[in-house]
Amino acid sequence: MRYTLLGKTGVRISRLALGTMTFGDGWKLPPATVARIFDRYAEAGGNVIDTANEYGDGSAETTLGKLLAGRRDAFVLTTKYTMRTHPGDPNSAGNHRKNLVRSLEDSLRRLGTDHLDMLWVHARDTYTPVPEVMRALDDQVRAGKILYAGVSDWPAWEIAQANTLAEQRDWSPFTGLQIRYNLLERTVERDLLPMAHAFDLPVFAWGPLADGRLTGKYLRGEPGRLDFVPWGQGTGAGDDIVEETVRIAEAGGHSPAQVALAWLLDRPGTVVPIIGATTEKQLADNLAATSVTLGKEERARLEKASRVEPGFPHDFLRFPAMTEQIYGDHWQQVEDRRTTVRRAPADDQYGC
Repeated sequence: MRYTLLGKTGVRISRLALGTMTFGDGWKLPPATVARIFDRYAEAGGNVIDTANEYGDGSAETTLGKLLAGRRDAFVLTTKYTMRTHPGDPNSAGNHRKNLVRSLEDSLRRLGTDHLDMLWVHARDTYTPVPEVMRALDDQVRAGKILYAGVSDWPAWEIAQANTLAEQRDWSPFTGLQIRYNLLERTVERDLLPMAHAFDLPVFAWGPLADGRLTGKYLRGEPGRLDFVPWGQGTGAGDDIVEETVRIAEAGGHSPAQVALAWLLDRPGTVVPIIGATTEKQLADNLAATSVTLGKEERARLEKASRVEPGFPHDFLRFPAMTEQIYGDHWQQVEDRRTTVRRAPADDQYGC
C-alpha cells in the first residue's frame, strides 16, 4: 500500500479507503466474514475507514466499534451525518446544528471512541445556511470531537463558498471531498474536480466500480446490487465503456475492477477510491489495483470511450478563436508556473 496526504494537513492516508456500508445489518454478512475483510484491509496497509451513521441504521458503526477495539488510533476513522435516522422526527435529518450534535454523539458511542478523524457532511441540505454548517463543524473541531470536516455530494460553488467563508472567519474548512466518480460518471470533472484542485481537497471516490458495472458481471448475466436498487441498471448506456474496460483487463492479465480502480488512482490530483467488499476474494482483487500501471495506449482507449463533453462555459472558452482574444497574441509564450491556479488556456487535465 502506498500513501498520500489528506489535503493541506499532514495526515497520511492510504491510496484506497475501505467503505463499510456492507458491514450493516441489511447486508447480512456473517460477523466472521466482516472481521476477515477488515483485517485483510488493515494487513495490506489500509488505514482509512469510511462509514455513515445511517448505514444499517447505525449497525455498521456498532460493528466497526467492536473491530476497532484496541487499535482505533491506527486508523483514520471517518463517518457521516445528514440523513434521516429517526422516522417521524423532522429534526433527525439535515445539516443543522441540532442534528449534527446528536448524530455525532450517537456515532461516537457506537464507534467506541471519543473523537473522529473526519466527519463528513453527507449531502447538501438547502434548508440549512452554509454559515451555520461551517460554524457548527468548527465548534466540534475546537471541542476535540472531530479533527477535520469533509463534504460529500455538494455542488462545487457551495463548497467554494463554504471554504472561502471558513478562511475569512478563521473557522475549520472542509479538508476533503467525497463524490461519485468512476469511468461511467465523469461529469464531476467539469466543476467539482477543478474546484477540489484549487482548494487542495483530496477526492474520495465512492462508487468507483459503478455498483459493480465496471466488473463486467452484468454483461455476463450475473446478479448484483443494481438488480434491486432504484437508481441504476446493470446494462444499457455505458456498456461500450464497460466492454472496453474488460478488453483492456483481459489483454493485461488484470481484472476489470483493477483496471477501473487503477484509472482512478492515475487521475490528476489526489483521488482515493472507496472500495467495498462482501468477500475476502473481492477485497483482495480490489487491493491489487495499487500494483496495476496502465500504459499510455490503455489510458487513451479508456479516455476515448468514457470522455464527457465539458459543457458551457468550458467548451466555449476553449475555442481556438477565443484563446487569443482572452489571453492575447503572445499566449503561447507565457508560462504559468503557479501551483494554486489551474493552467490556462491549454489545460485539459481532466479530459472533459
